[in-house]
Amino acid sequence: MIDASDFPDLERPRRNRKSAVIRNLCRETDLSADRLIYPLFLHEDSQDEPLDSLPGQFRFCVKGLVSEIQKAKSEGIGAFVLFPKIPDEQKNSTGDEAFNPDGLIPRAIQAIKAEVPDAVVITDVALDPYSSDGHDGILSPDGRILNDETIDVLTQQALCQAEAGADIIAPSDMMDGRVGAIRSVLDANGFEEVSILSYTAKYASAYYGPFRGALDSQPRSGDKKTYQMDPANAREALREVDLDENEGADMLMVKPAGPYLDIIKRVREATTLPVAAYQVSGEYLMIKAASQSGWLDEKKVALESLVGIRRAGADMILTYYARDAARWLSEG
Repeated sequence: MIDASDFPDLERPRRNRKSAVIRNLCRETDLSADRLIYPLFLHEDSQDEPLDSLPGQFRFCVKGLVSEIQKAKSEGIGAFVLFPKIPDEQKNSTGDEAFNPDGLIPRAIQAIKAEVPDAVVITDVALDPYSSDGHDGILSPDGRILNDETIDVLTQQALCQAEAGADIIAPSDMMDGRVGAIRSVLDANGFEEVSILSYTAKYASAYYGPFRGALDSQPRSGDKKTYQMDPANAREALREVDLDENEGADMLMVKPAGPYLDIIKRVREATTLPVAAYQVSGEYLMIKAASQSGWLDEKKVALESLVGIRRAGADMILTYYARDAARWLSEG
C-alpha cells in the first residue's frame, strides 16, 4: 500500500470527483435541452405514421407535427428542422415542387407559426425529396449533377420557405456557391434576418440509410459522391468552412456527428461561427437496436454520445433523441 508520506508530490485528481456537487462544479462540457435541434418528418397523409426504419420516430401529418412541436417545446426544445416525404406524383426531374408556395413545407411552417409562434423553424434546402431522380441536384442527360442549374432552383426553394415564415434556411445539397446565392436572394427580397445554417462538411456517408427510407429519397441511380464529401478527407472540410463563411453562412454544420468528431473539432478551431453537428439516423438506430436487444443502457449511451459531440466542439446538435434527452436531463 502507498505511504503518502513517501510521495509528497503525488497528484490526486480524484479529489475533484468525490461528490456529485464537486463533479458538477468541475464539469467542462454542458449538455442541455436548449442545445438540441429536433428533426421531424412529415407527409401529406391525414394520420401520423410510425417509421419502421427509425423506432420511436414518425412521419407526421401537419396537425400531428404541430402537436409534437408543442410537446417538445414544453420539454425545453426550441428548434425544429423539417423533412418532407413528397408523393411520387409531385416529383419531377427539376424538383419544381420544392418552391411551390402551397406545398407541404410552406403549409407546415405557417401552421407551426400560427400555433407555436416562438418555435424556431429550420428548413432543409435540397432537391432530393422532390426529385424523381432522388438526387440533391438536377441531373444532365449523361447523369452528371448540374451545379449552377441546381442553384437556380435552390434559391427559389429558400425564398419560398422564407416567405412562409422559416427562421433558418439549411442548405444540405452541397452544391458549390449555393450559400452565397441563397444569401443574395434572401437579402434582395427583404429577408436579411433569416439565418443560413449551412451543411458545410456533409460526408457521403453510409449512415444515412434509415433517413432515406423515411423520405423515400434514395438516388434512383448512381450515388452522391460527386457532391458530398469523401469520408477519408479532413482538410477539405476547412476549405468548405472558408467558402461558406465568405458567402454569408451564419452557422456551419458537420454531418454525420459521431464518426466525425475529429472534423467537428477541426471546424470548431477554424471558425468563430456557431458549429452544429447532426447525429444522423444510422447513429440513432445503432443505439436503439443495441438497447432493444438488451446490450446497452439506452439513456446512458445516448446521453454519453451527445456529450461527446458537445465535447468535440459542437454548439448545437441535431438529434432524433432530442425529446428523450430533454426529459432525461430534466430528471437529472
